[in-house]
Amino acid sequence: MADVKGLPSGLEDVVAADSSICYIDGERGILSYRGIDIHELAEKSTFEEVCFLLWEGRLPKKGELADLRAEIGRERAVPREAFSLLATLARTSTPMNALRTAVSELSDSDPDAPDASPAANRRKAIRLTGQIATVVAAFHRLRERKAVVPPDPGRGHAEDFLRMLNGETARSAAVRALDIALILHADHELNASTFAARVTAATLSDMHSAITSAVGALKGPLHGGANEAVIQMLLKIGSLDRVDEDIHARLARKEKIMGFGHRVYTTEDPRATHLRAMSKEVAESSGETKWYDMSRRIEKLMNEEKKLNCNVDFYSASVYYMLGIPPDLFTPVFAISRVSGWTAHVLEQYANNRLIRPRAEYTGPEYPQPYVSVEER
Repeated sequence: MADVKGLPSGLEDVVAADSSICYIDGERGILSYRGIDIHELAEKSTFEEVCFLLWEGRLPKKGELADLRAEIGRERAVPREAFSLLATLARTSTPMNALRTAVSELSDSDPDAPDASPAANRRKAIRLTGQIATVVAAFHRLRERKAVVPPDPGRGHAEDFLRMLNGETARSAAVRALDIALILHADHELNASTFAARVTAATLSDMHSAITSAVGALKGPLHGGANEAVIQMLLKIGSLDRVDEDIHARLARKEKIMGFGHRVYTTEDPRATHLRAMSKEVAESSGETKWYDMSRRIEKLMNEEKKLNCNVDFYSASVYYMLGIPPDLFTPVFAISRVSGWTAHVLEQYANNRLIRPRAEYTGPEYPQPYVSVEER
């Protein structure tokens, strides 16, 4: 029987694909999209520009950016059938279950559904990026028994999502904070959900199936759900004067403090650098610094006690909460951003496809084992 060389648990540090989309150096704390440092993109770019960069491999010219912004705006519209489904799901489903189901359903009404050409798949990427934002906002409005706010194609993606979610135009500081968060979450190489999307795409299944796979992987608390766990911890602690006692008690019980440590980064997650600053800025602009102050104290304790740095999930929790986003929508908001990276990887997989079929290290009973008839068992 052929033996397979043992691999690290969880495929840690195993290279599973060639990709020109995202570069990470965990030891130096570097993250870049198509070679452009994440710090530059967070400071100077917009989410729509980052979408173009991920899909096309370069920054857009002014006219190209305007065209893509308009395309994403138009594609935020979702068919009536999707709203009917969301109305049903809003009665019993969690937001991530609803999103997973809605993405799958959207394939039935996609005008390019039967077309697997590169041009059609790029249109699907744009359409899904627009529609997922509308789906998340509409689901929340429906479960709150509020009227669904239709998308406004003339607005930017971050601004329109907050308007569709809360029913009013957001402050410019809030819009910019969300736009930066969408940039920071747009891609992160072969994370679990992106790998799931590529595995599905490698079978030559369709774009919607690949993104449905990605949403399913993102749903897990060890991937996209960590920032929701962070805000639940902050809410439970409740005040700055209770932080030390609570965190020390959790550490004594050997509980995992969500939002700290990362499989890839041995130094600070570069996305956390911006989210920390954003959390402070949003807190100060709103006049309520409680959640930021608590987060800073927890970070200091974890640095001192466990020598751990915070990751992207830690400060995104307080940012999203201060923007008025309910905690159980944190992971769907992650998907609103990450769909740009998912679709970029699916397009790359299709362009140079090979079926992804790894092997497993067999650890079962020694071969051969006899078959025992049912009468003798």
